[in-house]
Amino acid sequence: MKTAIAALLLLTVCSPIVLCEQIESSELVPGAREFLKYLSEQNFELAAANFDSTMKTVMPPDKLSDTWKSLLEQAGKFKQLSATRTEKMAGYDVVVVTSEFDNAVIDIKVVFNQQGQISGLWFAPAQAAAQYDSPGYVNPRAFRKSEVTVGSDNWKLPGTLTMPWGEELVPAIVLVHGSGPNDRDETIGPNKPFKDIAEGLSSNGIAVLRYEKRTLKYPEQMMAMSESLTVRQETIEDALAAIKLLRQTPGIDTSRIFVLGHSLGGTVAPRIAEADMSIAGLIVMAGMTRPLEDALVEQIEYIFTLDGEISAGEKNQLDSLKQQVALVKSQELSLGTPSRELPIGVPASYWLDLRGYEPAKLAAGLSLPMLILQGERDYQVTMVDFENWKKQLSNRDNVMLRPYPRLNHLFIEGDGKSTPQEYNNSGHISQSVIADIVDWIKKH
Repeated sequence: MKTAIAALLLLTVCSPIVLCEQIESSELVPGAREFLKYLSEQNFELAAANFDSTMKTVMPPDKLSDTWKSLLEQAGKFKQLSATRTEKMAGYDVVVVTSEFDNAVIDIKVVFNQQGQISGLWFAPAQAAAQYDSPGYVNPRAFRKSEVTVGSDNWKLPGTLTMPWGEELVPAIVLVHGSGPNDRDETIGPNKPFKDIAEGLSSNGIAVLRYEKRTLKYPEQMMAMSESLTVRQETIEDALAAIKLLRQTPGIDTSRIFVLGHSLGGTVAPRIAEADMSIAGLIVMAGMTRPLEDALVEQIEYIFTLDGEISAGEKNQLDSLKQQVALVKSQELSLGTPSRELPIGVPASYWLDLRGYEPAKLAAGLSLPMLILQGERDYQVTMVDFENWKKQLSNRDNVMLRPYPRLNHLFIEGDGKSTPQEYNNSGHISQSVIADIVDWIKKH
């Protein structure tokens, strides 16, 4: 798990602003490659020279430097640009430059305005060419799909409701994403964990609602509030709106609406329940219980040691991160602390909102049923977090805690140490996870 404006795996993000379509995307490719050349050379003044006015404000050369260095801390040393393509993102044209680093392959998405200026920048795990195929436990004839809108006013989010056939009233689950600008399927590489969960559960009589994350659908608006962002705006408000929508949906048993949170979604699931005490229960998948800043350091150290040693450059990067973490923990942190001085550029408002938050302790004060699931190969949210859930909740008759020895952060099976590159391998949520959720829901 990462942060408010960091993608699920290991990414720092600057949201795209406005892009018109008066320049052919193919004409923008040389500009994107040149921009990445300057970044790789750490010539941030030249890299930022073609920014539009908004990007110059939110991502000046010093902030661009911090962003790039944060990426290097997580992905390792830059190696080479390997491929270029164009695509649509939120209706806009984007040039995607696939770049190889020591520890990961990253899609660097560069957005241009109609004058050919750079108006947005994203870092995301490289999308593998493999096509998504439904897992064997999905029966597409068992459910129907409909497009819905979650929320209202300024934050309308497109979503998908999978609804079982033939049942009068069915239990329902809202899926709450991990960090970063996730789509409704929580797509990462060729994998779509939320699609697996939704269609797997709906094949077994459970309705599931999933939706685009606010940070994906409204990047410009989110960037405008980036210095005041909290986890409530990023995640909690939209989860509550999704619950409200299910209560208004025909065919849903409104007494059996559950929340399933993955990663960040699991971490804040107790807050969602605290804000809506009428939900029927929580399912936490890889929910972090430790302070986010501590887990961030641990993740980076883990990635740096995958090759057997920490280089001098990596040590310097780690020392810098630890200094930023120390500021997060200090009494000197205030809303006025610049985000460039904080871990991976996340604003002080976000860190202050999470300060003192103990998910497992809050969960212990809630009476509703809970299912806590954890992959033992997960290096992002670890068994230390799971043990914290266990310590607080194991004495409860209405709480089930289930570890899975072979599963990673995405609840996909594998062997040996999990690595960032593993997320580019095609896989599916383990059938045992789907079965455990189905059995638990049927009992509640």
